[in-house]
Amino acid sequence: MGAPKRGVFSLWDVGGTALGRACVQMESTGPQTGGVGSHSLCPQLTPRSAMASEGLEGEHPSVTLFRQYLRIRTVQPEPDYGAAVAFLEKRAHQLGLSCQKVEVAPGRVVTVLTWPGTNPRLSSLLLNSHTDVVPVFKEHWSHDPFEAFKDAEGYIYARGTQDMKCVSIQYLEAVRRLKAEGHHFPRTIHMTFVPDEEVGGHQGMELFVQRPEFQALRAGFALDEGLANPADAFTVFYSERSPWWVRVTSIGKPGHSSRFIEDTAAEKLHKVVSSILAFREKERQRLQSNPHLKEGAVTSVNLTKLEGGVACNVVPATMSASFDFRVAPDVDLKAFEEQLQGWCQAAGEGVTFEFIQKWTESRVTSTNDSDPWWAAFSGVFKDMNLTLEPEIFPAATDSRYLRAVGVPALGFSPMNCTPVLLHDHDERLHEAVFLRGVDIYTRLLPALASVPALPSES
Repeated sequence: MGAPKRGVFSLWDVGGTALGRACVQMESTGPQTGGVGSHSLCPQLTPRSAMASEGLEGEHPSVTLFRQYLRIRTVQPEPDYGAAVAFLEKRAHQLGLSCQKVEVAPGRVVTVLTWPGTNPRLSSLLLNSHTDVVPVFKEHWSHDPFEAFKDAEGYIYARGTQDMKCVSIQYLEAVRRLKAEGHHFPRTIHMTFVPDEEVGGHQGMELFVQRPEFQALRAGFALDEGLANPADAFTVFYSERSPWWVRVTSIGKPGHSSRFIEDTAAEKLHKVVSSILAFREKERQRLQSNPHLKEGAVTSVNLTKLEGGVACNVVPATMSASFDFRVAPDVDLKAFEEQLQGWCQAAGEGVTFEFIQKWTESRVTSTNDSDPWWAAFSGVFKDMNLTLEPEIFPAATDSRYLRAVGVPALGFSPMNCTPVLLHDHDERLHEAVFLRGVDIYTRLLPALASVPALPSES
C-alpha cells in the first residue's frame, strides 16, 4: 500500500490536524504536572521524530528499541524464539528485573520478567504479550517486513508493529520509566512473553496456565492485546467470541455423473450449507441493523473449505464442508450445538458433524464501575480525557486462557487514530502513536498495581 497519502487515510489528516497535535506529551519533552506520566494532548512532532533511519540523532530511544525487537524474525511457522528470549533477558538485566524462562513445550519458552511489589500478600498484575508474528507475502510490502523501516512521516513498517510487539516494548518502556523515577507499588508486576499465540496458543499460554510456575505468579488481573481503532477512541476488550471450527460430512450414493442419482452427498451437504449461510445472513443483518452492536456481539460464520470427489465423471460418496464459527459470549452453547445437530438431521441420513476446535470456557471480565480493577483502568482514561470503548473481541487471543482459569483480563493495545492492519500487507504504526502508548501504560501500571486489597486478599 505504501505510505499513506493525502486523500487516502493518513494519520496526519485525522481531524484536519497533524497526528502529533493529537498525541499526549512524550517523555522526551519532560514530565508534566498532575501525577505519574503526562497527559497533555497537544504536543508537536519535531522534524527529528520523523527521521527515516535508525540511529540518526533525534530518534526516541523507545522507538529504536521497538525497531530492534521488530527485526527479530519470530515469524510462524519457524519463529526464532531463541533470539527473542535473548533480547528479553538482556532487557531484564538492564532494567534490574528478574527473568524466569519456562519451557512449556520443546522449543517453546515463556519468558517472565518480574518487578516485585511492596506487599507480597496481594495478587499480582500480569502484563501479557506474545512473541510470534504471522507470515508475510513480501512481494506485497512496500518495505522489507523485518527491516522495521521508518519513513519520513514517522510510520514504522514491519510485521508485528500492531500485533503485538508494540505492546511488549510499551510494557518494558513504561516499567523502565517508572523505575527510573523511583516508584514502587504494592502489587508485583509480572510481564509474560509467550510463544505460539498466532497458531492458537496450544504450545504457549494454554500450557503455561496449567503449570506451577504460573500459579506461583498469583495473578489477580491481566492485560493482553487489543486492536487499533481508526477513530479517536481507544478500544478495550472484556471478552471474546468462542472459536468453533466444524467439519460437516455428508455420505450419499455414488455413481456415474451422467445419471440423475438420488440421495447424493452433494445434495445433502448443500442443505446444511444453505442452513448455515442463512444463519450467517441473519446475524449479519442483526449487526448491520443495530448501530449499538459491534462485531464481537454477534455470532459469525464462514465456509472455509469444501472437500470431495475423485474425478469429474464420478459422483462422490462423501463430501465435506468446514466452517469457522465465532460464537458470541451470550449464546447458550448447548442450544447452539443442538442447532448444528438439527441442521444436519434435516439434511437427511448420513450427515454428521465434528469439531476441529471447540472453545467452551468463554468468560466476561467485569466493566462495572464498582469493580476495583475496572475502576482503576477506566479511571486513567477519564483523568487523561481519553475516550474508551469497551467491546467483545471478534476473534481469539491468549486472554481466553487467562479468563478460563479465573484471571480477569482486558485486551488493550493503545492505538487510536490508526487503521487496523494486523496480519495485513504493509502492517505499520506511527512512532507518535507508539510513544503515546508508552505514556498511557506509564499511567495505567501505577493505577492497577496500586488497587487496594480485595476482600479475598484481606
